[in-house]
Amino acid sequence: MPRLEVEGVGEFDVEEGKRLVLAIEQDAGVDILHRCGAYAKCTTCRIEYLEGEPERMTRAELEVLESRDLLGQARLSCQTVCDRDMKVRPLMTVSSTGLDGPGPEPQPEITPEPEWVEKPS
Repeated sequence: MPRLEVEGVGEFDVEEGKRLVLAIEQDAGVDILHRCGAYAKCTTCRIEYLEGEPERMTRAELEVLESRDLLGQARLSCQTVCDRDMKVRPLMTVSSTGLDGPGPEPQPEITPEPEWVEKPS
């Protein structure tokens, strides 16, 4: 069972294969944003990996991070599954932005259907 540490919150055992955005929200109790419903469009679910960053990403994540000049600065928690121990720092939350809520509930599986690519160095 992977171990997730959320900076400033604590450490949690999470279900293997669970979407990271859902683990941060449900298991860690962090009010992380996912304004587009976790479809790799809005980048509000962005996180910083402090440990355990995956070497692959979805093509959707790569394209949206490139288009918003965020590649190398952040990753999208909606495009990652918990398949290893990791330590993360959520970068946008309801409480830090003052928005009225996190966004539509993410599906259990990665959306859109993932096409995996290597993370650029």
